[in-house]
Amino acid sequence: MSRYRGPKLRITRRLGTLPGLTQKSSKKQGRPGKPNEDNNKKLTEYGLRLEEKQKLKFNYGLTEGQLFRYIKEARRREGVTGLILLQLLETRLDTICFVLGFAPTIASARQLVNHGHVTVNGKVISIPSFQCRINDVVGSKPKSSSKNLIENNLKNSRLAEYPTHLEFDKTKLEGTVKNYCERSELLLELDELLVIEYYSRR
Repeated sequence: MSRYRGPKLRITRRLGTLPGLTQKSSKKQGRPGKPNEDNNKKLTEYGLRLEEKQKLKFNYGLTEGQLFRYIKEARRREGVTGLILLQLLETRLDTICFVLGFAPTIASARQLVNHGHVTVNGKVISIPSFQCRINDVVGSKPKSSSKNLIENNLKNSRLAEYPTHLEFDKTKLEGTVKNYCERSELLLELDELLVIEYYSRR
């Protein structure tokens, strides 16, 4: 299945706030659907797990195949699978660019990386899924067009403060990965255990 490019507010009405998908909020109340449809009916256990999986998928802009690969990688590593999954997603280059304020959404950050505006340890990286490691330095390409684009996005950033696992130097337009993210500092409201349960039979 290809990446979602449809109406974003329809997704946020169904799944709740997804900071990585869009910063906008819908004026309409309730879940999308037919006017006479009962939108308040209780979800089944499968439905709950599916919605949590969809939150993760839409927020980080992943395809089904990509998300399943991250699940397999999280299971392979030692530790709490749900937390490791979130840490893997939070150390993607496009996610780090979004959290640093280089772009208003993860989709915009992906485009920023694709167009070669972002460097990791001084080298231009154009792969949004690039996995950053501890002590990696994520910055702007020295070109003036790249710097201006990122500076404008930083001015319009709604993020009040940076999470403790990232350190940002505004003068150099560089962010350093100091550690793996803390679960409490995640912008997305999610029950990752339900996502792991959703994939438990695969």
